[in-house]
Amino acid sequence: MFNRDRWKEILEVLTGNWFRTVLTAFGVFWGILILIILLAAGKGLENGIKQDFGDTATNTMFMWSRNTTKPYKGLPKGREYEFKLEDVQTINDHVPNLRFISPRNQLGGFRGTNNVVRGLNTGAFNVYGDYPEIIKQEPMTITSGRFINHSDINEKRKIAVIGEGVKSELYEKEETAIGTYIKIQGVNFMVVGTYKKKNTDGDGEEAQNQIFVPFSAFSQAFNTGNDVGWMAITANDGTSITSVKERIVDHIKEKHKIHPEDGRAVGYFDLYEQYNRVESLFGAMRIIAYFVGIMVLLSGIIGVSNIMLIVVKERTKEIGIRRALGEHPWSIKMQILMESIFLTIISGMAGITIGALFIYGINALLEANGPVDMFVNPSVNLGVVVSALVILIISGLLAGFIPAQSAIRVRPIDALRTE
Repeated sequence: MFNRDRWKEILEVLTGNWFRTVLTAFGVFWGILILIILLAAGKGLENGIKQDFGDTATNTMFMWSRNTTKPYKGLPKGREYEFKLEDVQTINDHVPNLRFISPRNQLGGFRGTNNVVRGLNTGAFNVYGDYPEIIKQEPMTITSGRFINHSDINEKRKIAVIGEGVKSELYEKEETAIGTYIKIQGVNFMVVGTYKKKNTDGDGEEAQNQIFVPFSAFSQAFNTGNDVGWMAITANDGTSITSVKERIVDHIKEKHKIHPEDGRAVGYFDLYEQYNRVESLFGAMRIIAYFVGIMVLLSGIIGVSNIMLIVVKERTKEIGIRRALGEHPWSIKMQILMESIFLTIISGMAGITIGALFIYGINALLEANGPVDMFVNPSVNLGVVVSALVILIISGLLAGFIPAQSAIRVRPIDALRTE
C-alpha cells in the first residue's frame, strides 16, 4: 500500500485518459452529493417543524371542558360544565406517572380589548393564572427578577411576571419594571419578573406579550373561584402522556357525570402524539433520502467497475508480462483494487466537499436574509460523513473486485499473445 512505484503507476493509469476518468468519477461524486443534499434538506425541514414545538415539554397534553353530547344520569345533552381545582387532585390520586398538572385560567387576548394599564400606557395582553410548574412545561428565560413560586400561591400575592413585549409597550426603554405596578382590569399587580420566550408558534410577538400571575390571586381578583379554564398535564420521563390520557379523561367524565362514550365532552390536544407523528414522518424521509442517494451512488459504482474492466482489458499484455516475470497474482489484484478504491474515494470526497460548501452557502443565505418558516439550519451530522466514507471504501472494493478477479485469471502465455 505504501509502495511509491505502485502509487505512481495508479496515477499514470488514471491520468492516461483523464476525460474517461472524470466521467467515471462523476457518478460517484453525484451520488454522494445527492445523498448529502437530501439529508441536509430533510434536516432543515425537520428543524423548521420542530421549531413550532419550541421548548414546550413534548410529553404533554392540554385538556379543556366542552358541552356534553349525550344525556347521562338524568342530566341533559348539551350541558355545560367547568373543570375545578379538585379535579387536579382526582387525577393525581388515580393516574400514576404524572410529573406536572398545571391548572390554568386566562383573561383578555392579544390584539383584543385593552385590559392592562400603567400610567398613560395601555395594552391588550393575554393574562394567565398559573402555578409555578408551568415554567417547566412552557420554558421561558427569566430576564430579570423571578417567576411565580408556591408562597405566592399560598398567600394569594398580586404579583405579575411580564414578557419583554409587555415591558416595551408599557415602559420606557431604560426604565426598570421590577417593583412597579400594572393594573389588570382595574386590579393592581406588582411586577416581580420579566421573561423572554422563543418563537413557538410562528408569532414571536405574541409569545412576548403575555403576563403570568399566581392562580390563587387570579381567582380572587377576577372572581373565578375554583374554576379551571384548562390544564397542562405532563407525564414522567419513560411514560408517554398518550398511554395515560384515556385514564385521565375517564376520571374527568366520572367526576362530572359525563357519559363514558361521550367523545366530545372533554377536549384535549396530545402534543406527544403530534410530536411522534413528526418524528415518524422525518424518519421516513431520511430512509427515502438514503435509498435515493445510495441508488444513485450504486449506479456510479457500476460505472467505475465497467471502466476498470476496460482498463484491465487494455492492460492484458502488461499483466501477462508481469505474471511471466514472476509477480504474484495477489500483487496484481491489489493494484486493481487500489486503483478502484482511490478513484472512488477521491470522487466521493469531492462530493462531500461540494455538499458541505452548498450547505454552508444555504445557511449563510438564511442568516443574511433572516429565518425562513419551516426551514431552519439544514445540516448533516458527522456520523453521516463517516458512514459515507465507509460506503465509499466498500464501494471501491466492490467496484474493483470483478476487474481484479478478471486480471488474475489471465494466463501469462495468453496475455503475451494479445495484440
